[in-house]
Amino acid sequence: MQATKPSGLENIHWGIRYGVCIAFLAAVFVYVLSTVGASNYLLIFAAVTGGYMALNIGANDVANNVGPAVGSGALSLFAAICIAGVCEAAGAIIAGGDVVSTIKKGIIDPSLVTDTREYIWLMAGALLGGALWLNFATWMGAPVSTTHSIVGGVLGAGLAAGGMSIANWPVMGAIVASWVISPVMGGVIAAGTLALIKRLIMYRNDKVTAAKTYVPVLVGVMAWAFSVYLILKGIKKLWKAELYQAVLIGAVIAVVVYLFSRRTVIRQALRMDNSRESVNNLFTIPLIFAAGLLSFAHGANDVANAVGPLAAIVDAFQGGAIHAKAAIPMWVMLIGAIGLAVGLAMFGPKLIRTVGGEITELDKSRAFCIVLAAAVTVIIASRLGLPVSSTHIALGGVFGVGFLREFLKTRYASQLHKIIADRTGSERDKLQAYLDDFHNAPVEEMRDMIRKSNVKKLDISIKKKERKKLKKIYRQELVKRQHLYKIIAAWIITVPISGALGALLYFVLRGLSI
Repeated sequence: MQATKPSGLENIHWGIRYGVCIAFLAAVFVYVLSTVGASNYLLIFAAVTGGYMALNIGANDVANNVGPAVGSGALSLFAAICIAGVCEAAGAIIAGGDVVSTIKKGIIDPSLVTDTREYIWLMAGALLGGALWLNFATWMGAPVSTTHSIVGGVLGAGLAAGGMSIANWPVMGAIVASWVISPVMGGVIAAGTLALIKRLIMYRNDKVTAAKTYVPVLVGVMAWAFSVYLILKGIKKLWKAELYQAVLIGAVIAVVVYLFSRRTVIRQALRMDNSRESVNNLFTIPLIFAAGLLSFAHGANDVANAVGPLAAIVDAFQGGAIHAKAAIPMWVMLIGAIGLAVGLAMFGPKLIRTVGGEITELDKSRAFCIVLAAAVTVIIASRLGLPVSSTHIALGGVFGVGFLREFLKTRYASQLHKIIADRTGSERDKLQAYLDDFHNAPVEEMRDMIRKSNVKKLDISIKKKERKKLKKIYRQELVKRQHLYKIIAAWIITVPISGALGALLYFVLRGLSI
C-alpha cells in the first residue's frame, strides 16, 4: 500500500473543526431568520438541522468515493478532499434537481398525515434523528449509508405520527435486502476484476507487453461504466435517459477513451520496467477521474438526504398542504452543497483513512477494481430495480478485494507448507527461511517464488489435519476483522437506531410546539 502523507486538514485542531461547522450552522440560522422571521421558528430549526445533516453526510459518506484513491496513493488526502469537495458541491447544485420527493423512497404514505403541523414535526424529527446517528457513526469510525439513516428517521417518525399502517413495508423489505445485495454484488465484481487483472497482467512474465494489451481495455470498460452510471444517476434530474441510450453513449465514450489510453500506455511502456509497481502506476489517472465522477454523482443524488426533508417542510409552510413532490429553493440547495463540502473537509479524513487503508491494503490496481465495481453494481441494480447503497457497494468492493488477497495468499502458502513437514536439520532451516520470505511477499511475487522452488517436483506426504494446522499458523488476515465486524454491526442497526431517534424527536418537537 502506498503511504499517504498527513494532510494539513488532518492537523487542524478539533476545536477549529467544530468552530468552522458551528459557524456554518450559525450562518444558516442568521440567513433563514432574516428571511422568514422569528415566528417561523420550526422552519429555522429545520434549516439548521438540514445543514447539520449535510455536514454529517460530507463527513461520513463521501469517504467511499475517494478512500480507494487515497489508500492506493493515487491521490494525496488533501488533493482528494479538494476534488471531492468541489465535485460534491457541483453535483448538488448543477444536477441535484429543482424538485425532490418529500417522502424518501416512498417508505410512508403522507396522505395518512392530514395535519400539516404533524407532518412538519415528523420530517424535522426524521432529519435530526438521521443526522444524530450519522454523527455518532462518524465519531465511531464506521462508514454507514446516509440514505438508510434518513430512511430510518422517516420511518420511525412516521410510525410515531401515524401508526403501523403508515409504513410501506414491501419497500422497507427491499431496503433491508439491499444490506446484503449491495456489498455482496460490489465485492464479487471487485474481486472478479482483480482476479482478471492478476491473470492477464500481474502473473505474466512480460508484464509490460500484457499491460499494453489489456490496460487500455480495462480503462475503456471503466469509461463505459462511469458514463452509463453518470447518465442514469448523476444527471438524471437534468435528462431522464433510457438505459439503451446511456449504454450507447457510454460505448462511444469508451471507444474514444480506449484509443487515447492505448496511445498513452504504449508511450509510457517505453519507460516502464517489468514490475508490478510500474503496471500499477498506469491506473493513477483513471483513479483520479473516478474519484471526481463518483463525488459528482454522489452530490447530485445524496444531497437529497439533507435537503429533501427540509424542502418538504418549506413546501408545507408555504403551501399549507402536503405534496408528494416539493420544489427546492436555491438557498436550501446551497445549504446542502456547502454543508457537504465543509463536513468533508473538517471530518472526512478519518473515514477516508478507514476506507482507504485500515480495512485492507490497497494499491492502484485494487483501488481501480473497487471503483469500477461501484459503477457496474449501480448499473446492474438500476436495471433490476434493486435499492442499493453506494456506501455498501464501495465497502463491499474493499472487502471483496481483501478476501481475494487472503484466499490467494493462503492457497499459495499451502503449496509450500507441504514441503517442510518432513525436513530436518539444515535443510529444514533453509526451507523455513524461504517460507518466511514467502510469507512476507506480495501475492504477485508468491507465484514466481513457488515456480522457482520446483514445488511440483517434490512429492511429500502430509496429513490433512497437519496441513490445516500449518495453514492456520501462516495465514494472514489481510482483511482486518475488527473493522469488518464493526461496520457490519453499524449497517444492521442504522435503520432501527435512526428510526428510534426520529420517533423520539417527533414526540419532543410535538410536545414543545403544543
